[in-house]
Order: sequence, then C-alpha cells, then structure tokens
Amino acid sequence: MSYTSKLPASWNDKPPPRKVEIDLSSPGLAVFELERLLFTGKAIISHADEVWPRLYVGDQHSAENVADLYKHRITHILNAAHSKRRGQPDIYENMRITYMGIEAHDSCGFDMSVNFQAAADFIHRALSRGGKVLVHCHVGVSRSATLVLAYLMLKQNLTLVEAICAVKDNRGVIPNRGFLRQLIKLDGELFGTHH
Repeated sequence: MSYTSKLPASWNDKPPPRKVEIDLSSPGLAVFELERLLFTGKAIISHADEVWPRLYVGDQHSAENVADLYKHRITHILNAAHSKRRGQPDIYENMRITYMGIEAHDSCGFDMSVNFQAAADFIHRALSRGGKVLVHCHVGVSRSATLVLAYLMLKQNLTLVEAICAVKDNRGVIPNRGFLRQLIKLDGELFGTHH
C-alpha cells in the first residue's frame, strides 16, 4: 500500500508526503509500526489544531475557551471525554453550537469502536453543511484523535495510514494501543487487510 495525499489540493499547500508503507495484516506488529509513524507527528504547541479542512482536534481547554471558539467560528463540538454527571457544558447554550458527548475512557481496554459510526456521522453532517467541528477530549491526543481517524476512514475513504499521515503533520496525536488495534480492525473491514 503506497500513500498519496488525498488532502484537498489548495489546503495548506504542503509538499507531497513521502510514501509510507505499513502492512496492517498482523495487528501486533502493525501497532508498533503505526506508533513509530505517529511519533513523527508535529509537536503539540496549541490547544487545538486544524487537522483536516474545518476539522479541529483539541484538548479540554480549547473546548472551554469561548474567545477561541468564536475566533475559529466553531459550530459543532464532539466531546470524547463527556461525563454524564456534568452533562452538556452550559457555555454552549447561547453560542449556536451543536454538542455531542461521548463517554469514553482513555484505556486500552475501552471499546471506542462502538462510537466510530455515530461520531463520523456527526462530523460528516457538520462539515457537509459548511460547519466547523472541534473534536476534543482531555489532552487531545488519544480519544479525540481516534474518532477523527475513524471519520477520515469511514467518510473520506482514507486508509488508516493515510488518515494518520493527514493528521499527524498538523497535530502530533497518539491513540492508545487498544484504540490503534480497533482502528486496524476498521481498516481491515473497510479496505481488506492487505492494501
């Protein structure tokens, strides 16, 4: 499987990425290869980064910073670290922001894949209406990144490696190993184990 950029041509006008070839057919080995690829990602210096046109990955702070939300004209927020106890944050009530909360734990044993489709649908609906989406969790590297990678695979037809390559140059993200295995499984279901 060789990787060619599927990013919209004008967006960020980056040089064409180097080809990345990773065999996902043996998930155990693939996890380490994917982690090596992820470690080459851009260092995180901001609370939120645009990783795909009008799609941001961020931390808790980015979701609570009203000035930034206005500045980036965020219309939709997907919180991958939602807590039922606290419910939907009050600050969005007067902001014309559509909120979706997913209760997820950043642990290898947590099954995030049950949320892949709903999250992808939410992001897709927002973007197809010209909205801007912030997907966030606590730190903005594992839970939120996992849902964004799944979205790129489910709705933009990117393979897992292509999705990682698209995101990591804009924000260094590292889904935990359990999440990586779930994304590898999704890749197998969507594209067959051998590309």
